[in-house]
Amino acid sequence: MRILEEIMPGLFLLESTFFGDSRGFFMETYHAKAYESILGQTQFVQDNLSLSHKGVVRGLHFQAPPHAQGKLVSVLRGKVLDVVVDIRVGSPTYGKHACIELSEENHRQLFVAAGFAHGFTTLEDHTLFYYKCTNFYNKPSEGCLLWNDPDLGINWGIADPIISEKDKVGTRLKNLESPYIFA
Repeated sequence: MRILEEIMPGLFLLESTFFGDSRGFFMETYHAKAYESILGQTQFVQDNLSLSHKGVVRGLHFQAPPHAQGKLVSVLRGKVLDVVVDIRVGSPTYGKHACIELSEENHRQLFVAAGFAHGFTTLEDHTLFYYKCTNFYNKPSEGCLLWNDPDLGINWGIADPIISEKDKVGTRLKNLESPYIFA
């Protein structure tokens, strides 16, 4: 396991050691000591898996403290454009976003610290998106930034996204009373 890039403070693109041959491949998807040594993060309490068709947008989601979640995200099958927005007040990257392609081919993972709104769009049919969370899901604390907020200017890479009703009515960044303070 190694860090390929620290995209923003608290947002790390990771790569596992990958062994492939004519039979297939092997890789460790999680090793507590490795994550502790490179990120200081090992306390994941919930794993989630979603299946989406091509063109689905999910996000931009977050949970407010004390139920804030860090996430370790990856793609088991297919391809996504993973999108994060820094919503930590006082952060040098507040309101900035990053878009990272994760796929079954590149085997990369993204660690998203608490304090980011997170989402993705699926670029292939039958995409399996897998993520580990540092806190349990808590519906009353969930929040959602508007996926197509013009102030964010995110290029999701698709023309006609499929979006849930909940995600269609997210909050614009300029109206967000962020529960996060950058430390």
